[in-house]
Amino acid sequence: MFSRPDVLASSLVVALLAAGLGATGAAHADVVIGVAGPMAGELAPLGAQMRDGATQAAADINAAGGVLGQQVTVETVDDGCTAKKADAVANQLAGKGALLVVGHLCLQASMAGAAVYNAEHIIEISPGTTFAKFTDERAGPGIFRVAGRDDAEGAFAGATIAARFAAGKVALIDDGTGYGKALTDGAATALAASGKDVALRSAFTPGQKDYAAVAGQLAASSIDVVYFGGSDPDVGTIVSGMHDQGMHATIMAGDALYDNDYGRLAGDAGEGTMVSFAADHRKDASAAGVVAAFTARGEDPAGYVLPAYAAVQIWAAAAASVQSTDFDKVAAAIQGGTFQTVIGAVSFDAKGDIKNPAYDWYIWHDGAFAAAGS
Repeated sequence: MFSRPDVLASSLVVALLAAGLGATGAAHADVVIGVAGPMAGELAPLGAQMRDGATQAAADINAAGGVLGQQVTVETVDDGCTAKKADAVANQLAGKGALLVVGHLCLQASMAGAAVYNAEHIIEISPGTTFAKFTDERAGPGIFRVAGRDDAEGAFAGATIAARFAAGKVALIDDGTGYGKALTDGAATALAASGKDVALRSAFTPGQKDYAAVAGQLAASSIDVVYFGGSDPDVGTIVSGMHDQGMHATIMAGDALYDNDYGRLAGDAGEGTMVSFAADHRKDASAAGVVAAFTARGEDPAGYVLPAYAAVQIWAAAAASVQSTDFDKVAAAIQGGTFQTVIGAVSFDAKGDIKNPAYDWYIWHDGAFAAAGS
């Protein structure tokens, strides 16, 4: 567990006390919070971000008196990004008396874990699961997420396309996966709402070596803007093929392309590609004290750090508002409340999705993605 650094903004502690997180009298038995995510393998850095954010939040809450007079302890488990392992570690956390789980990240792990948490009356707030299915098939009233849905990211893209390319011919192309189709469905809905027609909508089979037919279809349709729902290997290859056929449309895509492998595969054709990604809350005033605490010890609160921190804030504030850690009471308070967090004001819709998720655009230029306008 992180110890609380001296540089932590005093205003954060005051805010926690004002919210009623610290009760009168000495702290006693612990409140257990679980963190579940990929803690080994290639996705381990993302799991570590979730762990670090939740652990820092617990340390800061403890410094302000705890939750209803109880100190918060954090139990971290590795879900392996699989349903089988997630089921096992979710039951492990239930056995340790966890009242909140910050997690999971991968869809199958999130779905398996949610089933356990619902049965065991544990609140789950995911900082990273974006698949629509997670809340479209919500396991129960204690399941929430502070990450935006894939179709919400697509809607963000559709609104941008309608505003910036009002006169351009637009194509929506996806790889047929749940992720890719959710992006293009969201974009199509937003474009239709703005009165913007889609000139071409198509799909491709991922994992192919040759996408000349896809590139040719786009070139033959004289498309000006292509929005892709897919991963970097496929989209990079298609974009390279478009360039080879003399096509120079604006390329836009979802967060799966936010990877340097895209530029390697697309080559010169990738220049100017616009990719959406969850907003970087490190620059928000609401996160200033927490960001300062991390940077003071040479750490960068990137990625899922601040969303995980916010998940703990939300649960703790909800418990304070009802003066109880009872599952039903806290779940109802989260469902109906608005919470001031390090990622801004957060409230949830009827499915448990965060309302008004924020996104930023990043542009591939000179071999790297940079924030639009930077």
